[in-house]
Amino acid sequence: MHNSLPRGVTDPLDTRHFRNALAQFATGVTVVTARAESGEFIGLTATSFNSVSLAPPLVLWSLANSARSLPVFQSCSHYVINILASHQASLADRFARRIENRFDGVDFALSATGLPILQGVAAWFECRNRSRYPEGDHVILVGEVEHCAVEPQPALVFHSGKFVATNIE
Repeated sequence: MHNSLPRGVTDPLDTRHFRNALAQFATGVTVVTARAESGEFIGLTATSFNSVSLAPPLVLWSLANSARSLPVFQSCSHYVINILASHQASLADRFARRIENRFDGVDFALSATGLPILQGVAAWFECRNRSRYPEGDHVILVGEVEHCAVEPQPALVFHSGKFVATNIE
């Protein structure tokens, strides 16, 4: 029996080490959009997106408890999850930064509930804000998909702290 930890393992678990390990998982990149009670559009970049169920059609994503937009996403009735295409790294970066108006100069259409659908995305999902679950330092949001569309094209992914374009069509 071998009692030592494998190479690269820390004990106890170090936050930076855990984050570096998670960075090895390549994930898609989304921009989630909604409307505040004031009528202002809000949006943010999120890489924590996943499917949950086909029947009913459910997806999930998570948002940090420290996010300024958390109260809006906890209370809004709907939001749109935009799956970014490989050529949209600048959009991912824009919606990840703290800037005054993230939508300034961004092309978008409005969904059935009047929410921004970014132009040129690979897919989008308009979701009813079905459930919210606080877990650790994040809130997991589950959306019931009411409308969606797809425009097959190479995807934008996030790996090792960088946006990377796939070449898969």
